Amino acid sequence: MFQKETLLEAMEQQVIFSISRKAIGFAFVLTLVAPATASAITAEVARACDAAVAKAFPPKQIGNPAAGSTKGTAKQQRDYFNKCVENNGKVDDAPAATPKDSKPSK
Repeated sequence: MFQKETLLEAMEQQVIFSISRKAIGFAFVLTLVAPATASAITAEVARACDAAVAKAFPPKQIGNPAAGSTKGTAKQQRDYFNKCVENNGKVDDAPAATPKDSKPSK
């Protein structure tokens, strides 16, 4: 009886070791195969896009970023910046003018 228990324990350990080796190998293969699509933008592109956003969305109060922008929302500014980055620092069009009122004019 004692030999059967030790034999079963040894077999269980071998199975667990085999499964863990396979899992580690599979994880290693996944890391090698996974595409590296994320890339950092260059400093020149970031500066150009930051200047384009500042020009397209002028601040309400110069030197106070907490004052907000005279045009558009923060989401529109982020979208404009991301579009600029996608185009490598070149944005051809100005952001769409958003009316402060959604009421129709008379």
